[in-house]
Formats: sequence, structure tokens, C-alpha cells
Amino acid sequence: MDISRRDLFKMAGVAAATAALGTLEQKAEAASSIKISHAPVVACKNVTGTNYSGSAAKVYFTKKIDAANLIKLYKMVNDNIFGKVGIKLHTGEKNGPNILPRDMVRQFQAQVPNSNIIETNTMYLGDRYTTEGHKETLRVNGWNFCPVDIMDEEGGSEFPIIGGKHLQSIILGKNLRNYDSVIVLTHFKGHSMGGFGGSLKNIAIGMASGQMGKRQVHGYTTGTNMPPQGEDWAHNMPVQDEFMELMADSGKATCDHFGKHIVFLNVMRRMSVDCDCAGTGAAEPTMKDIGMCASTDILAIDQACCDFVYSANDSKDLRERIESRHGLHQLTAMRNIGLGNSQYELISID
Repeated sequence: MDISRRDLFKMAGVAAATAALGTLEQKAEAASSIKISHAPVVACKNVTGTNYSGSAAKVYFTKKIDAANLIKLYKMVNDNIFGKVGIKLHTGEKNGPNILPRDMVRQFQAQVPNSNIIETNTMYLGDRYTTEGHKETLRVNGWNFCPVDIMDEEGGSEFPIIGGKHLQSIILGKNLRNYDSVIVLTHFKGHSMGGFGGSLKNIAIGMASGQMGKRQVHGYTTGTNMPPQGEDWAHNMPVQDEFMELMADSGKATCDHFGKHIVFLNVMRRMSVDCDCAGTGAAEPTMKDIGMCASTDILAIDQACCDFVYSANDSKDLRERIESRHGLHQLTAMRNIGLGNSQYELISID
């Protein structure tokens, strides 16, 4: 069935992006196949046109942010999810105002057989630095409707990184080896070091063990066992490009381990310039909610969400946060080590 073309977004100085709409067989009736303008800093070749060269990953999108549509998105990408399933979620510091709605996640988790939430402890001093404190924070924040596996409660396990730029291996939470599949359910927002926190940040830092792996991914090599404090964050760790490359290396370990048995869901709501690790100190969002995406490709989904941000006329604060930290280098770093495809086809399920 042929449907007329339509515009999706306009960016300043960029022509409106359009794409043909068509029927998505067996997945969604009359779903729309869309291209949106890419963030100009990344400058990926020819992704906004209809005649891109080579393959393109599929990224499914809805403007509606609720449990029903989250489940609908998931069903677009869940063909290879089986066995024991970990849902990697950023559960946040105590009473964080921007974390994903618990009821939405509860309804979603109930639809995934043999699943539970997976998390790790933090490297910084805070509500989730120790397992005991982490469990109390989970209780306060309402993550008590299913088991939550703090994967590094009993330590870490070394996972290889094939083709990483800086790291050959990374210490991830030991219990990650107990899972057959992983769903990476991410609150897409800003981040104080990464510029933005998408699917890559969720697994690159979020899967790493708090006392060892997170030191590796942050490049914290002062030789002390104490958590970084004060000026350590600025002076004893790499920032900007090298930090993004370390995150890409770390993320590749998880993606390579699970292969086809990992999928990514990004929720673009309450997009503060700060991460959920900022807790109640996070800045109030200054841009409107956008929607949700799903993909089997980690680079494609983070690229698409950055493109949505850059296409929004109220995203000045988040764009400044991203660019001041060289956050878009996350995308380049993933592309350079073969972690995903930056060319994508955006398919609306609305």
C-alpha cells in the first residue's frame, strides 16, 4: 500500500527530512519509515537521504510514553530474547525526580517471562556505593515489584573486549554471566561527564563492577582503593574524547558477550542535562518529552536519539551539555570499533 510522503522535523539550516511510509509486515500495520536529520557535529555520510550507501539498522519510534507502547516497541525487536532475561535499568539515587516511571517499568517487566532488573554498585560515594545502601535506595525508589540483582554484590568477572581502542578486557558484575539475554532499558538524558547518557552509558558504566570495572571505564588510575572525590573527577581521570572511547570499549564487551540476545529501548522523557545519578540535585528539564525508541543496534538507537535532540527547537541546554563534554564522540567511538551502525531507518509505530 502506497502512502504519501511527509516531513518529520526541521533543523536550522538543514532541509526538512522526509521518507516514504509503508507497511511493516507482521509487526505493525501502516508503520512509517522515516529519516531525521543527523546531529551536524557527527556528520555521518548521507544518512538523511533515501539513497544511503550500505546497510541501515532499524530504529522503531513512538511519541507515546507509556507501558502499552513500551511493550509494543519491545515486541518489534525481541525475536532473539530467550531464557533468563536481565533488564538493565538505571534505578537512580534516592528520590530522583527524573527516573523512569516505576509503574511503566513494572507493567513492562511483567510481560517479559523469567526476567528481573539488573544493576551494579557505584564508584562514587552515594546512595548506591555499598550493596546495603543500594538495596535501601531500591526500596525507597519503589523498585520492589520484582527481584533486583546487584550483579557485583559478590564481585566482578573479567570479560574480553575484542578490538577495543584502549581496553582489552573489563571487569563487569559477576552475576551478568547468569543471564541468557539482556534488555537495555534506558532513560535518555544528559550526563555530567558523558554529555548524554543513552544505551551505551547504561551498559558501559552500568554493567561494570563498582569497585573495579568502573575504575577501568573512567580511567581512574591513581592506585588508591578509595572512591574518587573532589578534584579527582577532573584531574585524575580522562575526560572528553578518551572517556567516550573507554565507554565504547566497555560497552563492546557486553554486546559481544550477548551477541544477538541483547536489545535496546531508549525513553526520551524528562531529559535533564544531568544523569539520574545526580538524584534530587538534577537540573529541571528545559525541553519537552520526545518519545521512545527501540532497536537491536546500540549505535543506531543512540544516534537516533541524539538526532531527535538536535532536531528539537527547545534543546539548547541539552545540546550545550553534550557539546561541552564532546558527548557526540560516543557515537564516533562506537563506529570506529565496529559497535553498531550509524545509518538507520526510523520506523514509527504510531
